[in-house]
Amino acid sequence: MKQKLYMAVAAMTAMAIYSCDEETATIGQSVTNTNDQLVVTATTYEAHTRTIVADSVLSLATNCYFGKVKDPETGSDVTSEFTTQFHLLETTYIVPEDKIVARNEQGRAVADSCDIVLYIESPFKSDNNLTAMKLRVRELAQPMTEDQRYYSNFNPAKEGLLKDGGLDKSKVFTYTDLTVDDIQRSSSTYLNNIRIPLNQPYTATDGTTYTNYGSYLMQQYYDNPEYYSNSYVFAHNVCPGFFFEVADGIGFYSKVSNIGLRVYYTVDADTTTIKGQLTLAGTKEVLQTVYVENDMNVIRSLAQETDHTYLKTPAGLFTEVELPVVDIKGTHQNDSLISTKIVFQRLNNQSTDTRTFDIPQNLLLLERDSLYSYFENSRMPDNITSYVSSYGSSNSNCYTFSNVSNLVTELWRRHQEGMTEDPQWEQNHPNWNKVVLVPVTLTTSSSTVTNVENSMALTSTRLIGGPNQPISVSVVYAQFK
Repeated sequence: MKQKLYMAVAAMTAMAIYSCDEETATIGQSVTNTNDQLVVTATTYEAHTRTIVADSVLSLATNCYFGKVKDPETGSDVTSEFTTQFHLLETTYIVPEDKIVARNEQGRAVADSCDIVLYIESPFKSDNNLTAMKLRVRELAQPMTEDQRYYSNFNPAKEGLLKDGGLDKSKVFTYTDLTVDDIQRSSSTYLNNIRIPLNQPYTATDGTTYTNYGSYLMQQYYDNPEYYSNSYVFAHNVCPGFFFEVADGIGFYSKVSNIGLRVYYTVDADTTTIKGQLTLAGTKEVLQTVYVENDMNVIRSLAQETDHTYLKTPAGLFTEVELPVVDIKGTHQNDSLISTKIVFQRLNNQSTDTRTFDIPQNLLLLERDSLYSYFENSRMPDNITSYVSSYGSSNSNCYTFSNVSNLVTELWRRHQEGMTEDPQWEQNHPNWNKVVLVPVTLTTSSSTVTNVENSMALTSTRLIGGPNQPISVSVVYAQFK
């Protein structure tokens, strides 16, 4: 019991030794308890880093991004487009058809109008909120399937998933919507949005033509109420979803916080008429995917730079780290590994352009061979094989992983077992001691991380390191003499 207590004290001591900007190479001293002969020693090793090309990332998105901008760091364009299905609530309801006022020539109920609304956040560092953009929304021929992994390089248009002759609507917009009066736009309840009317005649797959898309949705509701039983059935029988793409323009990029498909109709309430509305939402409860287009020649060129490493999103560049596991554990097998700390110092931007991409705020450190399966399996940071660090958490210009000892110990265990069974194990597992830094978006509840996604925001930074400049790993051991 006393040994465990002293180990805990040693661990707390080790955690207090270092701060983000301290030099640890000259510490090397021991803290000794003369009664119990507990010796705590500190040393440093070198880790090698390099930039790797992300190529694509899992794009099942909680938040969609839309727009096209020029990266001031590289001069190349970055484009983000997305697909969405629509979520049905259990209370989805339209009044009986005989109560609808508007009718077509066949006496069927029709919608007064229909639209899609995209609620957008402040665009990325736009110096002109009147930048004109052209959006195009097209109907999918079939829903994206839930059992397929969609990555950010999946383009529904190129994959032939768009419906021939289906809904196809363009919309020119600016972030500041001048069709809305100043008083309304300045209201605390106003949310900037892009409204896309869907009021042209719509022809369904069976050849039936409706006055507009809303009338199609209403008549499907009346003719096939079972199609509205849940979001899955709705997507496979009524509305497979839409693809939102940049048709023209550059200089706008925003997170789309909410999406609504709205149908408006008039109800005969016996003595008067009232307005009714059906709203379906594109939310995380249904399938949403993001398609990202980068200039991969530029991305690959940045990855070849050797005096630093990069972190760049969306779907751009990650930093790979080769941990000195053999150095840390090989000559200290009789010592207890108390602390293994890695600090990734950020290099300040050289550009004075105010549109420079933001600094990634949260990094996930995970094993190189888990780079894709981690997100596919919706794993969470466990502080054993994956860790999270926030930028500037120590009030400094760096990302600090204060103790990855569990990871080092686990990698060493695998190495020892593997080499015992197969002398060629290292050669057959070239990534066994490698981890990757990935910018991520975190969802938290009561300070607990509940969801981790690849960041689709515009971020970029350089880190000290690269093939020509190893970084330090600070290690603390404890041993009873």
